[in-house]
Amino acid sequence: MSALVDRLVAQVLSLEVRLLACQARLAASTDPEALHDLRITVRRLRSLLRPLRGLPGVEQLEAAAGEVGQLTTPLRDREVLAAYLHQHGQHQAADRRTAQLAQELPAVATGPQVQQLLMVLDAFPRFLRASERQGILRSLRQRIEKRLAKQWKALDVALHDHAHDRHRLRLLIKRVRYAADAYPELDRLPAKAMSRLKAAQGALGDWHDCWQWLAQAEQQPDLQPCVGVWRSTMLKAQTRADRVLDKLSGDCFKS
Repeated sequence: MSALVDRLVAQVLSLEVRLLACQARLAASTDPEALHDLRITVRRLRSLLRPLRGLPGVEQLEAAAGEVGQLTTPLRDREVLAAYLHQHGQHQAADRRTAQLAQELPAVATGPQVQQLLMVLDAFPRFLRASERQGILRSLRQRIEKRLAKQWKALDVALHDHAHDRHRLRLLIKRVRYAADAYPELDRLPAKAMSRLKAAQGALGDWHDCWQWLAQAEQQPDLQPCVGVWRSTMLKAQTRADRVLDKLSGDCFKS
């Protein structure tokens, strides 16, 4: 068991280093990928924590990571939209969003959410070691494998629901995929699963972007020139997503 705990501690320390680097990059306001990398780091942390729920320190760390995720989601959405607008010649609309982000992003780096996450994250390896000494982690491998299997089962059920919610499917796919990255030695996914999951996440992401931007266009007049393209693109992405989801279901799940 000690080897598994050692790997967990090593992953936590690695994520802490990455988070500190992202914080510094955000504060400097010179790196266009800083926010994206911060969110990826937090996502990896949450994927690592989800199978550990119920252990000491996990609830506090999950809550702190969730606060950072909630804070940065609308900022990242605006960042992606601004990049799209620039690529498609809508430079004034893009510049307005970029200017707003330039004021908001440095505040994220020094804000209470990131500070709290770093503080709790720094203490977490000590919780793991204390739990190990107290015998709380005796069934850790089985706990993790059970949680991973539960996530896979939830995706199976959702895929075979003819009235499936694409938003929920996207979330379930991301959970399964990132959990497999966090625990590669414990996950038991079919051979084609990771490539199918990646393709499905990408297709659903394209659909979700258009869906979200169309909703924003109802309140933001400067997005109106893009509405026709987004409607067309969303329908194409929806069709592609359904096709990829069928492949995922057929290759990785029993009908």
